[in-house]
Amino acid sequence: MNRITAALAGLGLVATFATTVQAQTKWDMPTGYAPTNFHTENVKQFAADVDKATGGKLKITVHDNGSLFKQNEIKRAVQSGQAQAGEFLLPALANEDPMYGIDSVPFLADSYTDAMKLWKVSRSAIEARMAKQGIKVLYGVAWPPQGVYSKKAINSAADLKGVKWRAYSPQTNRIGELLGAQPATIQAAELAQALSTGVVEAHMTSGATGVDIKVWDSMGKGSYYYDAQAWLPKNLVVVNQKAFDGLDKATQDAVLKAAAEAEARGWQRSEARDKSTKVIMEQNGMVIAAPSAGLKADLKKIGATMLTEWEKSAGADAKAVLDAYRK
Repeated sequence: MNRITAALAGLGLVATFATTVQAQTKWDMPTGYAPTNFHTENVKQFAADVDKATGGKLKITVHDNGSLFKQNEIKRAVQSGQAQAGEFLLPALANEDPMYGIDSVPFLADSYTDAMKLWKVSRSAIEARMAKQGIKVLYGVAWPPQGVYSKKAINSAADLKGVKWRAYSPQTNRIGELLGAQPATIQAAELAQALSTGVVEAHMTSGATGVDIKVWDSMGKGSYYYDAQAWLPKNLVVVNQKAFDGLDKATQDAVLKAAAEAEARGWQRSEARDKSTKVIMEQNGMVIAAPSAGLKADLKKIGATMLTEWEKSAGADAKAVLDAYRK
């Protein structure tokens, strides 16, 4: 009897273990940014919050720095179910749909207050487009305002004519074209090498990216960062809709709650990061300056041209979004 009881007890333990294993869901979540980037740190905290809220029922493994999928592959990976969740730069998809590039029209929204307002009025249109492709938007967080990096001093757009210009989205590629520069698409993970080898001489991105790649090493001390405050592009964190639907209601609620907290936290961290990165770059030999009146006027002219182009390409709902934003 004792042997039978022990055997049954053992079977019970095996059954319990099997149930526990089956109950745990594991997601892979690629992102294209360095582990020290504030977006990556925020994503990892989101994953930890979900783990804690679900008692380990949902485990999300974050794969940073393009280690699982490159930045420009992540949206497709989530859409196809190769990864259950992911983070990517929204305006990089503007060629797929112009609405994805609304936050990167220069000087349309050039402050955190305006960028958040633009996100609120455009979110439903962006979510609807993603939903048609089986993707659920969890949250969005803005990058710090974009500035101009250059190895030489710039007083006007004419000073950028012919330079090798790094683009990371259709909008930054178009800016390069309008400047008369030579644009080439370079992802964040490859930017430092492109700068140090001379493939890129100037580019527009945030101070956060500059610090992430230690831009003073790749561009050289004495290089310039012009704080143009041109736009605040967003990263989206998304999940495959079928993967989300496969969760029980309590786990879904935990994911959505953690996502809302990550969005609020991410915007706060972005603003704090904007202030600290300029100090760090200056301490490491970069020249931090406001754009000259001539350069600012030239950039605003480019912004006006791009807004007109965007309105023509974005379709009927673009006007509704812009009207809501401008109220």
